[in-house]
Amino acid sequence: MELTGTRLIAADRATVWAALNDPETLKACIPGCQELSGSADDGFEATVVQKVGPVKATFKGAVTLEDVNAPESYRIVGEGKGGAAGFAKGQAAVALSETAEGTELAYTVDAKVGGKLAQLGSRIVDGFAKKMADKFFEDFKDHVEGAQI
Repeated sequence: MELTGTRLIAADRATVWAALNDPETLKACIPGCQELSGSADDGFEATVVQKVGPVKATFKGAVTLEDVNAPESYRIVGEGKGGAAGFAKGQAAVALSETAEGTELAYTVDAKVGGKLAQLGSRIVDGFAKKMADKFFEDFKDHVEGAQI
C-alpha cells in the first residue's frame, strides 16, 4: 500500500529537520509508541502497541535513516514484528521545502503487512495505515509548532 501527503508546518526547515531526528519528538508522535531508543545516526529501536481491527499486538522493531540529505530529505526504513499478529515493514520518503509560511513536509509511505494482519483484508489494513500516518504527521506538526510558542 502507498500513502502520500503533505503538511505545512509553521516553523523553519532547520527546526523541522531537528525534530524529525529527535527520539523524544518521534516517541511523542508515533501512535502507540511505548519505547523509542537510539539515534538518527545509528538507527532507532521501538516498541509500539496497536490494535488493527480485532488484532491487538505489541510490535518490536528497528528503524534506520537512509539517503540522508540534511536538511532536505531522507528515507525512513523499518520493520516491526508482532508475534502471532504478524509483521509490518515499510519505508517513507520525507522531503522538506521552505515556504513563505514555514516548511512543507511531503511524504510517501510504502508499507507491507503479513501474518494475521494481512488476513484482515486490504480495506481494513489500508484504512488503519492511513489513519496512523495522518495521526503521526498531525501530531508531529502540532508538536513542532507548539515548541515554537
